[in-house]
Amino acid sequence: MAVFTPVSLEDVSQWITQFPLGKALELKGISSGIENSNFFLTTERGEYVLTIFENLSFEQLPFYLQLMRHLAERGVLVPAPIANDQGELVSALHGKPAAIVSKLEGSSQMAPQPVHCAAVGAMLANMHLAGRDYALKQANLRGLEWWHETTPLVLPYIPEDKAHLLKAEVHYQETFAACQTYKQLPVGPVHADLFRNNVMFDGERLTGFFDFYFAGCDTWLFDVAVTVNDWCIDLDTGVLDEARVRALLDAYHAVRPFTEAEQHAWQAMLRAGALRFWLSRLYDFYRPREAEMLTPHDPGHFERILRERIAKPAPGLF
Repeated sequence: MAVFTPVSLEDVSQWITQFPLGKALELKGISSGIENSNFFLTTERGEYVLTIFENLSFEQLPFYLQLMRHLAERGVLVPAPIANDQGELVSALHGKPAAIVSKLEGSSQMAPQPVHCAAVGAMLANMHLAGRDYALKQANLRGLEWWHETTPLVLPYIPEDKAHLLKAEVHYQETFAACQTYKQLPVGPVHADLFRNNVMFDGERLTGFFDFYFAGCDTWLFDVAVTVNDWCIDLDTGVLDEARVRALLDAYHAVRPFTEAEQHAWQAMLRAGALRFWLSRLYDFYRPREAEMLTPHDPGHFERILRERIAKPAPGLF
């Protein structure tokens, strides 16, 4: 969510007249993240988030925005996309696709306790169930195919031991994705990026999930693994905190029970979640795009997590 496309309040004041939001009063760039240009937008009607999409196309965006609307209509706490006077959720701003969504209350919980992890686990299960009848289909754009395409692009930049680990893990995941256990895993829309900074809390009350712009159709278990790899670890070492893991998994299981196939796939999926973000951080670190307020994430964080998941079995799903 760095700012790649600078936008002024004057720019937005003209553009926003197509939305039922009144006048634009304030615009402030959001510095976290590295994919889109995001701004806090205050209007006469309230507070919103304006996103200008730097990679996703006009054709791809309906999947994400309509998914958010679909989930909201089924009681999942997510930002509501705002339609313009033509009923469109996406509109061009500076020649790029842009959208406005409601701003969630609360703040990110960056030092989660088991109670927070339990709330995230239960909501994630509800989100998966709510997405079962979502009509649009789109693959996870940062899945196995992207791993194959991106690995050769980063290999020239990293030392031999890291290159060996990266190639070996991509091969492991490719083999696992072809096995019968993987093919039995429940599949549907997933968030795929449910980190601490993409969830809002008011005290111990979860107020919403946001930033769905990595969402896609994948195994639900991959979504759980990505979430556990961020919410339930010691940030310095990547080691899992068993109390937080247990709280998140038990709360999820109480809403949407895990299957036997998921139990068998769990260790491999935790590795897949670590690989996905190690690879994307390597790419963003060594092949960055120019942007205002951009600070690439440390690739070493998810390398440590991947090595830890390979070395030590995690607590089971149930």
